[in-house]
Amino acid sequence: MTKPRLFSGWIVVATTAAVLLLAAGVRSAPGVFVIPIEKEMGWPRSAVAGAAAFGILVFGITAPFGGRLMDRFGPRRIVLAGLMLIAASMTSSVMMTQLWQLNLLWGALSGVGTGLIGAVLGATVATRWFVTKRGMVSGLFGAATSAGQLVFVRGLTSVAENSSWRGATSLLAALPILFIVPVILWLIDDPSKIGQKPYGAPEDWHPSHKPAADVGVMRRALRSGTFWLLAGTFFVCGFTSNGLIGTHFIPYAVGCGIGADTAANTLAIMGLFNFVGTLASGWLTDRHDPRRLLLIYYVLRGVSLIVLPFVTDPIGLTTFAILFGLDYIATVPPTIKLCAESFGAQNVGMVYGFVFCAHQVGAAAASWLGGVAYDAVGNYVAAFVVAGFIAMAAGLAALGVNRSRVLVVVPAR
Repeated sequence: MTKPRLFSGWIVVATTAAVLLLAAGVRSAPGVFVIPIEKEMGWPRSAVAGAAAFGILVFGITAPFGGRLMDRFGPRRIVLAGLMLIAASMTSSVMMTQLWQLNLLWGALSGVGTGLIGAVLGATVATRWFVTKRGMVSGLFGAATSAGQLVFVRGLTSVAENSSWRGATSLLAALPILFIVPVILWLIDDPSKIGQKPYGAPEDWHPSHKPAADVGVMRRALRSGTFWLLAGTFFVCGFTSNGLIGTHFIPYAVGCGIGADTAANTLAIMGLFNFVGTLASGWLTDRHDPRRLLLIYYVLRGVSLIVLPFVTDPIGLTTFAILFGLDYIATVPPTIKLCAESFGAQNVGMVYGFVFCAHQVGAAAASWLGGVAYDAVGNYVAAFVVAGFIAMAAGLAALGVNRSRVLVVVPAR
């Protein structure tokens, strides 16, 4: 068979990255719309943040099921279902007038749609299509998520200020429809479907040699200390990143006297450096112990969060955005690698789905508690400082992950 000039997996990677960018943009919207919705509806910030937290939680709960469905049916059909749910939730949100509708549409429906797409799609594609360069590809997918924040936060803020948050939501309703045809054409489920093998696979690789997903993997993983360390540290990752900062950074900056437009620009800068940091993390993950990388990432994150309450001017917040952005989701490539090493690459969709669920539970808790803390004392000082110390503890805990052997082995058939 003639070797193709371009490995088809790179086209799949590009399509996946575009879908992840969209999912990240939809998930970033609540942080942009907290103040506009609060002003228009007269709802307390804790109620609006609570709806955002519900969406994050549903996003995480959906992840294991999305991972299992992708392992069984392939990514393409699951992504198409997710796109349709996102379109439906955003279209309905334009007409929203009640708080229960905010929770239903931004929470439940949007959470399921983005959870099917944004949770385990990258991990599934990276492990199906690549034997070598998985860390780099995982970093690229993390960078796409960062780009979603970079592009959408700034764009949605501009539309919301010049029109309304409903106008910005209308834009989010239209975009998923545009992705349907590219996904059908280019998001190929598996290299064997087109007579190829994964990138870096040995010459004698054959589809029949590919291990099947282990249906009992989670039963054994839940008895493993390694799984709980991965889930626990990723809980903290979600708590300290998109839960706390993703939801409350713009409101915090506005409370410091900075305009919403400037705050959105600062968050976009964070997204830009997140793009750089996640790509670099993927490269480093292919070359260094992922546990030590996690230690560095979490400690740096913790220090930056502890310092944040004392930073109130635009220059200081921009500096924070740069430093925090470099490891915002840089934790993803080493966490995925540890999941694959410990539980088998063929089980990543399921195992990482549950680990990611813990991430989103942490994010939901921080999103809601951040709003509660603000309503209680009128500032975010306690929320940021406590989160900082928790992050540093997670870095130390990551060193305890056992990567010496595959803990769950698929039984011979």
